[in-house]
This record gives sequence, structure tokens and C-alpha cells, in this order.
Amino acid sequence: MKKYIALLGLLFLAGTAMAQRPAPPHYDREQLQAARIAFITTRLDLKPEQAEKFWPIFNEYSEIKESTMREIGRLSDSETDLSEDEAKSRINKRFQLQQKLIDEERKFVDNISKVITYNQTLKLNNIARDFTRQIYQRGRGGK
Repeated sequence: MKKYIALLGLLFLAGTAMAQRPAPPHYDREQLQAARIAFITTRLDLKPEQAEKFWPIFNEYSEIKESTMREIGRLSDSETDLSEDEAKSRINKRFQLQQKLIDEERKFVDNISKVITYNQTLKLNNIARDFTRQIYQRGRGGK
């Protein structure tokens, strides 16, 4: 009887261990950056002289965009005990930050269109989104 109980316990523990999700993959920032550069360069079909000028402009814009989006996210964090004036102030600040994003994108397009064609510029947003989607899919096991 003890053998059966021990066997059932062992099977139960093995089943529980198998049901656990694997840990998400850890991404090395430098490796991810290199993959992004390769992906975008290939998909945009950048020539070496284009890539040399493209990446500093793109990286600067990406940093500004990321930091502004983080700032918008912090403003959007829900706080239930805000006064009406504080809430109004946050909303106005969010509008200012969203306008900053639009202004920065316009500046980026003006700068980048001196390096790549407008058709490439138009494709860039979708290509960057495709790269992000691909990374998320790999993180979920290719689903």
C-alpha cells in the first residue's frame, strides 16, 4: 500500500512539474540591438552609406520616443485620490507629451528622408513593429 501511495505522490509531483511554464528567455540588450539593426537594415535594403547615416538618426529618435512614452505611462498610472486640478494637470501634460511625440516624429521624418527614400520611410514603422512582434513571438515559444 505504501508503494502505491508513494507512486501516486511521485506521479502527482511529476505532473505538476511538467505543467509549469518555462521561464521567459533572457535577452541580452546588445544582442537584441544587433538583431534589430540587421532586421531593419535587411528589410529596408539599406546600402552601407545609407546605414551609416540612418542609424544615428533612428537611434536618437527611438530614445526620445521611448522616454516620452514612459513619461506618458507614468502620468496615466491610476491614482484615485487626485484632486480635480491635479487630474486636469496630468491630462494637459499628457497632451503636451503626445504633441511632443508628433513633433519629434515629424522632425525624424524630415531628417531621415535626407538619407532614405520616402517609400523606405513609410515602410519603416511597419518593419520596426514586425521586429517587435517577432521578438514577442519568440518569447512565447513561437506561438
